[in-house]
Amino acid sequence: MRMRRGWEAEARNWARFARTPGHDHAHEELNLPALLGLLPPPAGRALDLGCGEGRLSRVLRASGYAVTGVDASPTMVGLAASHHDRQPVVLADAAALPFRDGTFDLVVAYMSLHDIDAMPTAIAEAARVLRRAGRLCAAIPHPVNSAGDFGSRAADAPFVISGSYLDSAPVTWTLARDDVQVTFHSQHRPLEAYSRALEAAGLLIEAIREVSPVGPATAAAAAADASRWRRIPLFLQFRAVKPD
Repeated sequence: MRMRRGWEAEARNWARFARTPGHDHAHEELNLPALLGLLPPPAGRALDLGCGEGRLSRVLRASGYAVTGVDASPTMVGLAASHHDRQPVVLADAAALPFRDGTFDLVVAYMSLHDIDAMPTAIAEAARVLRRAGRLCAAIPHPVNSAGDFGSRAADAPFVISGSYLDSAPVTWTLARDDVQVTFHSQHRPLEAYSRALEAAGLLIEAIREVSPVGPATAAAAAADASRWRRIPLFLQFRAVKPD
């Protein structure tokens, strides 16, 4: 399991990065606000699928959701469980969730499905543990984003697909912020891979959002090299429902 091993190795680096305000502008100013606008109102029980060190679980509880986290990394689970604002968290494989059918009203997979080796099985498991009329809400790097890169940091730089957009491929890259360095272990998958997984799990797409730094200036949008991202979306979000 390449990605599971990779994220276990990076768990403490990730926690230092995620818990330092200002290190993740895209999360704070773009991705998270868009996700919160996509979620149904708090009701019943919520599952944070691939919760990592627990940053989204904490936000969900503060927003009124009764949330349980689950992650396959022992170190991530330990970090989430030891935080002063900890939520319930379980060590488990997203592809074999230790919950009964219909346990949750909401499953949130925030920036985790692209890091899960058995993504289609994880979505099937999310559907299984949802009650009827429950929702799965997810955010991933936009598949166009993960398929390539800009030719330079210039605002008008061309975006170049590396290899094939249509073929799934491993993605490994490193980000440095001040004294923190994190290596990301992910998988590029085309949009159809996710839509087919939802279809196979019996979930119906209700909404799709493409998230990029448009609109009022933010720190994420105002960065010297960020204007090119007004042409290519950073993130893809969707909400799907389990038919009643």
